[in-house]
Amino acid sequence: MIKFALIKERKSPPDRRVVFSPEKLKEVVQKFPEASFKIEASDIRIFSDQEYRDAGFEVVEDISDCDVMLGVKEVPLLYLIPDKKYFFFSHTIKKQHYNRDLLREVVSKHIELYDHEVVVKKNGHRLIGFGRYAGLVGAYNCFRALGVQKNLYNLPKAKDLPDLNALLSALEKIKVPNLKFVLTGSGKVAHGAKEILDHLKIKQVSTEHYLNDKFNEPVYCLIDVLDYNAHKENKNTTNLHFYKNSEEYRSDFMKFAKVSDVFIAGHFYGDGAPVFFDKQQAASKDFNIKLIADISCDINEPIASTIRPSTIAEPFYGFDPETGTEVDFKDKNAIMVMAVDNLPCELPRDASEGFGEMFLEKVIPSFFNGDKNGILERARMTQNGNLTERFKYLQEFLDGK
Repeated sequence: MIKFALIKERKSPPDRRVVFSPEKLKEVVQKFPEASFKIEASDIRIFSDQEYRDAGFEVVEDISDCDVMLGVKEVPLLYLIPDKKYFFFSHTIKKQHYNRDLLREVVSKHIELYDHEVVVKKNGHRLIGFGRYAGLVGAYNCFRALGVQKNLYNLPKAKDLPDLNALLSALEKIKVPNLKFVLTGSGKVAHGAKEILDHLKIKQVSTEHYLNDKFNEPVYCLIDVLDYNAHKENKNTTNLHFYKNSEEYRSDFMKFAKVSDVFIAGHFYGDGAPVFFDKQQAASKDFNIKLIADISCDINEPIASTIRPSTIAEPFYGFDPETGTEVDFKDKNAIMVMAVDNLPCELPRDASEGFGEMFLEKVIPSFFNGDKNGILERARMTQNGNLTERFKYLQEFLDGK
């Protein structure tokens, strides 16, 4: 028997998501009767304590007798229990300095940390995440921003809607103007955003038509790394070559910036890859984009206008390309920016249901089949007070060097 706990989310601002909903948890124990679950009492999560009790689960204040702790966001240092296994998004794999102390505490307390972000196949492709919901809410916020920017319509905040169906229904009441939307990415985030564009019946066109033609209706183009980057020696390459040798490439995004009105950023950005555009390019007369929904939200890196994350409470700000500074998004020279970095929190119920489905399918079996596919082994960042071999690259970061 393995004892699991659904832990209370304690990071601020509060996150209402959870790894498993009550209904999904019932499915887990039906499929794996050797798994038991306790629910740490919480007045925050989207599903109430009573909903878990009604589903047959024990809700407690003390989970210290459990083996595996399942959470979403980083656990505050004070609440980390020594010698346990923890699953959560640690935000340390890119050497994020603000979580160095978290990683140190995990190591010092001999915790086995499994980061949701590195639950991957052998080829490195992620198996679980909230990406689809980031894409859905990010694209919705893009159209909400468009309504505000152009004084066209008023969409409610996603967080004020009960679920995804209500969000889609709200979109059905708007009319999208004749604009060109460029969407980047090939993963779950981009495809979540694509769902919104398709729901609005915006026509998808090829890269060639998008770049060269004029349209009498709103259109969008979905582009990947070799559409917006070019090899410096004009070699005909592959996506895989780009991922392994991104320093050999230069950005070719300006050809899209010249003809686009709106940019929805749903890509993954790897260290060392070319930036999409810099401040000088954003200030050029050829730069036509007036609204950027940066779902990826890499601060001060590939997209010059993303100078800070925005919040669910205040999702929009303006970027003045002439000065490179933040201004009111209503300023006539401003590029309007949406850069909320916790988008799935706006649809916590749907996002939790979707995440739990993936976690049940991809992760839970590994606890009971000897981890035959190496899922847990690849995701294990720390063990016995040390970084595991796969994450030894974090040692200098951990040491403060």
